[in-house]
Amino acid sequence: MKSCGFCSQRMNGLHPDPDPPSGICESPGSTASPFRMSGEEQPTVDTEQEQEPPAGDGGEKVVEQEVFTYRSLVLTGYGGYDKVRLQLKQGRPAPGGGEVAVRVRACGLNFSDLMARQGLYERLPTPPVTPGMECAGLVEAVGEGVEDRRVGDRVLVVAKCGLWQEMVLAPADHTFPMPEGMSYEEGAALPINYVTAHMMLFHMANVRAAQSVLVHMAAGGVGIAATQLCQTVKDVTVFGTASASKHEAIKEGGVTHPIDYRTTDYVEEIRKISPKGVDVVLDPLGGSDTQKGFNLLKPMGTLIMYGSANRLSGQKKNLLAVAKTWYNQFSINALSLMHANKAVCGFHLGYLDDFDLTAQVMNVLLELYAQGKIKPRIDSTYHFEQVSDAMRRMQERHNIGKVVLLPEPKPEEDQKESQKDDKNEEDQKNEDPKEEAKQEDAVKPEES
Repeated sequence: MKSCGFCSQRMNGLHPDPDPPSGICESPGSTASPFRMSGEEQPTVDTEQEQEPPAGDGGEKVVEQEVFTYRSLVLTGYGGYDKVRLQLKQGRPAPGGGEVAVRVRACGLNFSDLMARQGLYERLPTPPVTPGMECAGLVEAVGEGVEDRRVGDRVLVVAKCGLWQEMVLAPADHTFPMPEGMSYEEGAALPINYVTAHMMLFHMANVRAAQSVLVHMAAGGVGIAATQLCQTVKDVTVFGTASASKHEAIKEGGVTHPIDYRTTDYVEEIRKISPKGVDVVLDPLGGSDTQKGFNLLKPMGTLIMYGSANRLSGQKKNLLAVAKTWYNQFSINALSLMHANKAVCGFHLGYLDDFDLTAQVMNVLLELYAQGKIKPRIDSTYHFEQVSDAMRRMQERHNIGKVVLLPEPKPEEDQKESQKDDKNEEDQKNEDPKEEAKQEDAVKPEES
């Protein structure tokens, strides 16, 4: 059994194996079962069955009671987009003590979910497992001892995993009331990206007026969150890297100096504008980019590493990209750091097990939203059936802002149109089977 941060995860559910693994995901210090997830289940379940009546009962058929089912996305193994599958679970989840049952309306897709699909995110339990660290929805039931949540409340839910489902159980203190006017899509887009950006900028870097910040992947979820939060401090200059097609969008969002990392050397561009460098670097890339970021820091500057996106290349794990990133990883000894008068920090929300701190930041962010100072940008929404398309959009760096997943079934007309598009795309691939490989090789990590 593999740990899941504040959760320890064991799987149960319908499985072709006659002896499937079983269990629940529990929060330490609590007897509640916050996120209960099934294993690799069959994609469809009969919800109503008829039986032939026994002889002599008048020939009437007995109809079984309808079984409650709900939709769930399950990571069935490591690899390509097809490893995340839509499945049905049986039985209405009943909240235990201190829990609430939430009908999910929208879920957030994060870069870590792409890493997890390839087996590069250690905090997700071993497949089969339901991913998902954030969602928004409606409280449908409350457990014993819950006093500050009511049926019908609109809430955000934060977890280590397990939220890509139509119904979830969560500890009540892991839910947050949604501000008036916030959509479910915005609710699902806020927690992970904005908590990450806020903790780095204000808890670690202590950003102050008139400072400068380098934001890599500035058109991604964390990038947009960081840019908006920088605007809550007077006269902060934001350098943002993104492909040229996204510069107009990120400039409108608050980036002072957009830089096309694909065609120019971002270090040289920053030095032209600010010869002394910058005060803060937010680095989600890793590898050689971390060393570049450290060199860009002014004296008393802070580098915060919070990801290693350079390891992700193509649908499946690329061992060459992983090895290259590891080989080029930044390293410095304490004495050199002291002489440089610079700070190097690391941040990983998945390893932050102090949920009280996360909750404090969430409450600050919700207040900022209510004041109109921050607002998640939604790039696109995809139904659970389209999860492969959603992951592809993010991994191929087409998104500007947050990609959101919707548990509700895709409308039938849209499904027919999507099937046509899929057929056309498949025909194109058959005509040129090398095209997909070329596209994957051309991709360089950018927005999340």
